[in-house]
Amino acid sequence: MDWRSVTFDWNRARAFLVTAEEGSLSAAARALGMTQPTLGRQVTALEEELGVVLFERVGRGLVLTQAGTQLMSHVRAMGEAAAGVSLAASGQAQAASGHVAVTASEIYSSWLMPSIAKRLREVAPGITLEVVASNEIRDLRRREADIAIRNARPEEPDLIAKMVGDDEGTFYATDDYLKRLGPVSVPEDLARADFVGFGENESFVEALQRRGIPVTPAHFPVLASSHAVHWEMTRGGLGVGTVPCGLGDSTPGMRRVLPEVTFNFPVWLVAHRELRTSPRVRIVWELLAEMLPTLLSTAR
Repeated sequence: MDWRSVTFDWNRARAFLVTAEEGSLSAAARALGMTQPTLGRQVTALEEELGVVLFERVGRGLVLTQAGTQLMSHVRAMGEAAAGVSLAASGQAQAASGHVAVTASEIYSSWLMPSIAKRLREVAPGITLEVVASNEIRDLRRREADIAIRNARPEEPDLIAKMVGDDEGTFYATDDYLKRLGPVSVPEDLARADFVGFGENESFVEALQRRGIPVTPAHFPVLASSHAVHWEMTRGGLGVGTVPCGLGDSTPGMRRVLPEVTFNFPVWLVAHRELRTSPRVRIVWELLAEMLPTLLSTAR
């Protein structure tokens, strides 16, 4: 490698990455334990070093310019590599011990967490991982879990959050069910379909109606309060179901019903601010932050 070609300060690249992920200098400064003016100077210095403008101010927040967006994938890879170095550093991870509870939806718990648990066993075998599979939001302030994987940013001031990626879902059904249903090319064709619903189904019906899917409660002959059961019912050929694309696309015998209709949502890591000072919690947090972007992007 020609090290002379690296003409920027890596610490400034980290300042840029965290600012982009947090959406503002103030939030990034809190995440890094720095003052806002110091962080702002690092970002400005990086722009001067690279000769590009990375952010535009919109209201109280910052948005990436085209140049900033192009750099993000490279800088994020640097951040993931740095997290990997921290985890692999022989002493801390190997010596860490204790219990860490991570709460995630039933789908994420069964689909994503096994790979993360396997990696944790390799880098920190002294940590006992509890996966709290729940579609309800657990109260981290009451220590119902140490870390949460959520699809919305928390509003509580004593929680910290990091957006680690985006995910998308869509409609799936078995090959046999779609043969019985007949051609589906536009949302209106789904008026002929049966759907597998959820326990609290009214909001789901309303969301589908807003997307132009002509459904009523009569289209849902089967409801499941568990998202995992919802998916198994869909796999059993009972109707059209909805899951993340990474899971649906990788499941044999399942097909997208309307590939152009997708539901997009962010993926956030959340923890109580105090818990980040715990070595075992910090190790699991960093491992999640390292692996989730790759698992989500690989799945799509």
